[in-house]
Amino acid sequence: MSLTKKEQRILKFLQDHQEHSYSVQELAGIFNYQGNKTYKKLVKALAYLERIGEIEFLANGRVRAFGQLQTTLTGIYRANDKGYGFVDYEGDSDLFIPPGYALNAMDQDKVEVTVLKQVNPMTGKGSEARVERIIERHYQQLVGEFYAYSNEEQVETGYLGYVIPQGTSGQAYTVFILPEGIEPVDHSIVIVKIRDYPTNENPSTLTGYVAKEIGHRDEPGVDILAILYQLNIPHEFPQNVLEEAEKFGLEINPEDVNGRVDHRNQLVMTIDGADAKDLDDAIALDQLANGNYRLYVHIADVSHYVREGSPIDREAFERGTSVYLTDRVVPMLPQRLSNGICSLHPGVDRLTLTCAMEIDAQGSVVDYQIYPAVINSSYRMTYEAINAIYNGDKALIEEYDPIISTLYSMRDLHHILEAKRHRRGAINFDTTEAIIEVDDQGHPISIKARERGVGERLIESFMLVANETVAQSYHEKELPMIYRVHEQPDADRMLKFAELLTGFGIILQGHVESIQPKQLQRVMQKLKDSPYEEVVSMMLLRSMQQAHYSEESLGHYGLAAKYYTHFTSPIRRYPDLIVHRLVHQYLIKRPNQAEIDRLEQRLPEIAVQSSKRERRSVEAERETDALKKAEYMQDKIGEEFEGMISSITSFGIFVQLPNTVEGLVHLNKLNDDYYQYYPEQWVLIGKERGKVYRIGQSVRIVVDQVNIEEREIDFNIIDAENAETDDLSHLIKRESSSKKKRKSRNQSHPVRQRKNTKAKKHSPKRRRRK
Repeated sequence: MSLTKKEQRILKFLQDHQEHSYSVQELAGIFNYQGNKTYKKLVKALAYLERIGEIEFLANGRVRAFGQLQTTLTGIYRANDKGYGFVDYEGDSDLFIPPGYALNAMDQDKVEVTVLKQVNPMTGKGSEARVERIIERHYQQLVGEFYAYSNEEQVETGYLGYVIPQGTSGQAYTVFILPEGIEPVDHSIVIVKIRDYPTNENPSTLTGYVAKEIGHRDEPGVDILAILYQLNIPHEFPQNVLEEAEKFGLEINPEDVNGRVDHRNQLVMTIDGADAKDLDDAIALDQLANGNYRLYVHIADVSHYVREGSPIDREAFERGTSVYLTDRVVPMLPQRLSNGICSLHPGVDRLTLTCAMEIDAQGSVVDYQIYPAVINSSYRMTYEAINAIYNGDKALIEEYDPIISTLYSMRDLHHILEAKRHRRGAINFDTTEAIIEVDDQGHPISIKARERGVGERLIESFMLVANETVAQSYHEKELPMIYRVHEQPDADRMLKFAELLTGFGIILQGHVESIQPKQLQRVMQKLKDSPYEEVVSMMLLRSMQQAHYSEESLGHYGLAAKYYTHFTSPIRRYPDLIVHRLVHQYLIKRPNQAEIDRLEQRLPEIAVQSSKRERRSVEAERETDALKKAEYMQDKIGEEFEGMISSITSFGIFVQLPNTVEGLVHLNKLNDDYYQYYPEQWVLIGKERGKVYRIGQSVRIVVDQVNIEEREIDFNIIDAENAETDDLSHLIKRESSSKKKRKSRNQSHPVRQRKNTKAKKHSPKRRRRK
């Protein structure tokens, strides 16, 4: 039996949720198959699954899977530093692995699990499971700091020393080093090939040998190199890739212009950051006689140079994306391409794949064309210059007088497109990123919040509309394509977010299972310009599903877009390169059924790989930022800063400073009271004094300690504004009532009161340690 990807996806969902039946309409909502064409495909898939005996239609018209509930599954284990973990299987809801049930699995291991307890999938919670077998170890090597043994210790133990690995998701391991590899220098950062993994007898130890010495821990740049090695991110190109790249010239071949639309006389400009070298996109704008705009989004035609199956293509597939770190870029393509022949530098001819759109006053694309072109960019503009012009900088306005009217028209069109996205419900996740400046030695000397002006948002608007236009075009043509998808939020996370909002006096309207982007947008509008806006935006972002790549057009929830892909950055993202390759193929001729079948088999692998590589890149950027932030704060111990509570947990309070640095106030440092944590409201309430700590509250902190190796920054709170407590009155009254009862019992028994008073003095410390 051979099932299509769609049929496999539907069947797996029904098998995983066999205790439930679903109407066809419910399934259409779950899988976002609500368009006329996709709904028909869903019905067709269900009919086929019924015909082959995999599912059944009940008398009431609802659908369920046949067979027994599957209790043994295979998936990827994700460790948590609290001792529990999760298992991802086939992209569905996670399985929860309680402490002690992981069978010595390490983070990212492929495991076989037995489902212990099924839960209703509508709650969004994962069923509980136990790891029965480790099928495949994820880590073949680890990266960490080497601690050398003395000669006597080496003779006694048989080991050269040990390594404390980094990047094992909080799992604390020691790797004892066998003498058969390199003997590294004490305190050097090394790559260890694993020989023996954790066992029941030794659950926190491994053995291995040193395969490579990256460098001493104090050498400049070694810290970031360690992160790249830790995450298996290649930062050097193989020789065959470099040799292929060298074959490309610095100028385009005149013959390559044949068959392309010539835009070399058009007013074209790029707008990027001042330090950008890989210029993917350029824009041009005309105002038409009918009052509409014609926007040209010219994208570097990387697919013209990177051919399917070539060494460069295979390496790009493996890398998936460029990785942008504080002091370096690890590019997806060799610099000969990324900063050379593909990059849309001013004053040189460059090949592009262009999406030209006619856009009306409401922001609707009323006509479009997608075609290969050649351009010669006239201006290399920066966000800084564009924003200064829009802010009235007279010198820059005079300098760029020939294009000022075009820049103003671009701003007008941006606002039209922005307004359209707002009307349909797009959510603006306006979280703040950090700009980390480092010196020649890689040490951070400045951290500040990145400010996004109209220039950045303008380019974002133009790229978004191009991505949507390309996605809709090929969805309607029913041709295989890679899409960027963002699915309906998890109901359980939405419920927690709704509970959080009550603390700000906001009620989230609608059912959490089917909440619409417009409803969440209204929430953010109510908090606009409030001191809580950024924190709530961050919490909303954490409540969302993770966007990823797919061969299915499932829409983009956050953008409230029915169709979306990534078309605009083929120099730095492999999915964009694939989209370009497909567009070129479809522009020549519509593929036959055999070619469509080949693509439908190949695209899911590309989508999964690209999603994985994107997550790896994000992890590298997050690790590097955390490292540099810890390093930056190391010499600020004892200094005071203003901040805002960004999160509250059972073990403490996270406080974010205006420069985006975040630190933890451990619960045992709140020694003025014993604090009770209420997870539904995400608050801490003092049992004796009723003091409240909650998200969004302004506090003053002092930097307590910094651990660079663990990327940890600890704060102590020295002052806090009074928190809003109207919605917490019932909890505060409960604590007050409990306090009165304790006091009453003590007064009734004066002898016991003295004992209790003494116990009470020490009780909070004992309970906090516990």
